[in-house]
Amino acid sequence: MTDPMLTPLYSWHFFAFLALFAALGMLGHVLRGFVNPMPDRLSDCESMDLALSDGYNWTDRLFGTEYDDYGYYRLDSARNLKISVMLSMVSGGVAYLFCGPEVAHAFAWAANNAVSWTWDLMVYRVQNL
Repeated sequence: MTDPMLTPLYSWHFFAFLALFAALGMLGHVLRGFVNPMPDRLSDCESMDLALSDGYNWTDRLFGTEYDDYGYYRLDSARNLKISVMLSMVSGGVAYLFCGPEVAHAFAWAANNAVSWTWDLMVYRVQNL
């Protein structure tokens, strides 16, 4: 029997990893829009907001994150969703490619076994109907 850590890494593992991080980026976008009780932007001056606000940072300034009139993160903004998903995918892709083969092999093992786990769960549910 071969060691699962020695399985070859295919390109679909990378794309599955990116899809996972895209979903995490969407979740982060929704959580930032709903869970944040205080506004991110406290004034109209970006420099003052960078110094005083906990929610407004350099990535928001660099990528142009949109806020409503009261300084809250706009959940209905397609631009904010795109920024959140792209930052998550880039950070996940960098982690997958440059954090060593252990991370890539661990995710490849989980991705390969996820199909059989899902199939086993579906068979179990059908048998118990």
